[in-house]
Amino acid sequence: MQFFRWYSRRVSWSSGHTRARMTKAVPQSGMAPLCIIRFGAWKVSWRPMAVRATALWNPIEAALTFVGECALILWDALRRLGRQPVELGETVQQMAFLGVASVPIVALTTFFSGAVLSLYTSELLLRYGAGAFVGATVALSVCREIGPVLAGIMVAARCGSAMAAQIGTMAVTEQIDALRMLSVHPTNYLVIPRLAAAVTMLPVLALVGMYAGVLGGWLVAVAGGVPSGQFLQSVQSFVEPWDFVGGLLKTPVFGLIVALVACQQGLRTQGGAVGVGRATTNTVVISMVLVYVANYFLAELLF
Repeated sequence: MQFFRWYSRRVSWSSGHTRARMTKAVPQSGMAPLCIIRFGAWKVSWRPMAVRATALWNPIEAALTFVGECALILWDALRRLGRQPVELGETVQQMAFLGVASVPIVALTTFFSGAVLSLYTSELLLRYGAGAFVGATVALSVCREIGPVLAGIMVAARCGSAMAAQIGTMAVTEQIDALRMLSVHPTNYLVIPRLAAAVTMLPVLALVGMYAGVLGGWLVAVAGGVPSGQFLQSVQSFVEPWDFVGGLLKTPVFGLIVALVACQQGLRTQGGAVGVGRATTNTVVISMVLVYVANYFLAELLF
């Protein structure tokens, strides 16, 4: 028993002596590591802020790059338009692809959009005895908004994606470099024909969409109990020529947006088939968003 007491005192004395030696040694050799630890903790605390700042700046940088590239493409196209001859054959081909081939899609979508608008409008107005305003409501909505916007959206979905895919495929397969080797500038052969086709054919498509939308609204309104003469009289009384003209004036801007975005995304395509798919998706999404944004400001300006 005494042996165990002596052994426990020996162990406690040795451990205390060791702790004392460590305590004396730490202040002399441990100050530098403590400073380093504090500096490291301060540095680590700033890292999340740097990461957040980088994450905030990257979209801004991408947006500024996109706007700058589109502006340079448009400026180069306008600069070369008066100096060098336009590829007439390519321009006519793009006009046929963008305009004539898109007529059924635009007519179908605007027809049913006008029909749905008339379905809800006629039901509501007839309930309150205001069926005479169904024609004016449908015609004004179709001429000012539905016809031009749907024409721009359909062209962005159908033709903008095709433009970006075609130019992007040419970029990743080095066909654009081959054009330069043949002394053919890509702006003259690829950009200008598509810009010209989009700007000239969008008003035609919007006009077709206006008539199709009003026709769909008229059919549904007559089927819902609105007299045909009353519908047409309402259109003649409230719809002015500027409503058609203002709606048509929006469409060249929409066409310019779609063609510019498609050319910009196609020319900067990298990474093979994956890059082509990414450029196509970006073209459709960006074009649709910009069409809606431009439509708001144009509506404020024109109406």
